[in-house]
Amino acid sequence: MKKLFNFTTYHEQAKRLIQLAFPILLAQLAQNSMGLVDTIMAGRVSSADMAAISVGASIWFPLILFGHGLLLALPPTISYLNGSGKRERIAHQVRQGIWIVILVAIPIGLLIYHSDFIIYHMGMESKLAEITIGYLHALLFGLPTYLLLVNFRCLNDGIAKTKPAMVITFFGLLLNIPLNYTFIYGAFGLPAFGAVGCGIATTIVNWAMCIMMIGYSKQASNQRDLKVFEKIIEKPNLATLKKLLRLGFPIAVALWCEVALFALTSLFLSPLGSDMVASHQIALNTSSFIFMLPMSLGMAATILVGQRLGEGSPENAKKVSYAALIVGLNITIITAFITVVFRENIAAIFVKDSNVIVIASNLLLIAALYQFSDTIQVVSGGVLRGYKDTKAILYITIFCYWVIGMPVGYTLAMTDFIVPHLGAMGFWWGFVLSLTAAAILLISRMRKIQKLDDATLLARLE
Repeated sequence: MKKLFNFTTYHEQAKRLIQLAFPILLAQLAQNSMGLVDTIMAGRVSSADMAAISVGASIWFPLILFGHGLLLALPPTISYLNGSGKRERIAHQVRQGIWIVILVAIPIGLLIYHSDFIIYHMGMESKLAEITIGYLHALLFGLPTYLLLVNFRCLNDGIAKTKPAMVITFFGLLLNIPLNYTFIYGAFGLPAFGAVGCGIATTIVNWAMCIMMIGYSKQASNQRDLKVFEKIIEKPNLATLKKLLRLGFPIAVALWCEVALFALTSLFLSPLGSDMVASHQIALNTSSFIFMLPMSLGMAATILVGQRLGEGSPENAKKVSYAALIVGLNITIITAFITVVFRENIAAIFVKDSNVIVIASNLLLIAALYQFSDTIQVVSGGVLRGYKDTKAILYITIFCYWVIGMPVGYTLAMTDFIVPHLGAMGFWWGFVLSLTAAAILLISRMRKIQKLDDATLLARLE
């Protein structure tokens, strides 16, 4: 144990993790900023246009995240091949990833195209429904290129080249602003499309980023030996697709379950009034922003663990795992401290209403506590993806979020069964409980996998 935690080992692994995680973090910030820019710029047209972006995103995001999750099977697969010196097999994985893009884009595209069925049954006013449908239909044209972008980003992430995605995503953010202005408000002789213009701009940005990512992958000297573009289209390989989907499907479902949990929470709170919903949204936005830090570290851990296992060194993979957890918890001490000390200032950034600020401040205290469990569970989950142990993540996520988190949260928030109903605070205590359970189970699973003898462990990865 002493050997595992000596300072030199920790410092070396931590430095490499941060080098990989920092570009991932910046790329996530840029990606999330696009949604913020869309909301702000559409809001200047009308409240209906801003609401259309919100409603449309609540339909678009879970669906696109499912497709994204399927492709997240590629980084651990590619990093393992890269570390094991089998780089000649990477191109095949990327080409089969294109088939996954095609297969998943068709049903997702059909669901988005026919989203009017859901929207008209939500009982919203006709103008809002019309704008939302137009916005989603505009986004539809960028769906294949977004997934193709993810496919080639996974290639770069898998070989530990995380900076290209960062640069390209920031370019997309910078391009998004003038395109939004052009299509939302009308410029250069074009009509003003309002919120629908956001969808048009996002589609163009997705095309541009996809072309840039593919262009980079084709020209990069560190990828020429992979020969990905020597034969872009190859026949579907059922054995490879089965392996990738076996890894990716649990990730996709787990991501969807997590998004659905928070979406339903907001829906359940809506009868309790706008102040309660607004305070919940403030705490959720703040914690989501902070969550990008451990999430980036978890993604970096996936890459490095896969690479170390590919090198035939389970011991170094174990060291990466613990270095990631130590770095993550050190960061969490800082973010939790900031959240507690500046909770009222954070709430005041969003609203001026003193009642909302008080409620949000109390929720942020719980959010500071839940950051520790959140860090452990997301980093442990990233490590398990590196070990290609994604089914465990799915089972643990479903159990902790939907068997523990939602029932406990709903009982505390909306009923007097245990204590007088707590409103939003009840759901947040449910989050703490579910994330703590997830952290304990995921880290236990990680330790169980790491206790396997080297031969058994490496055989599981082939």
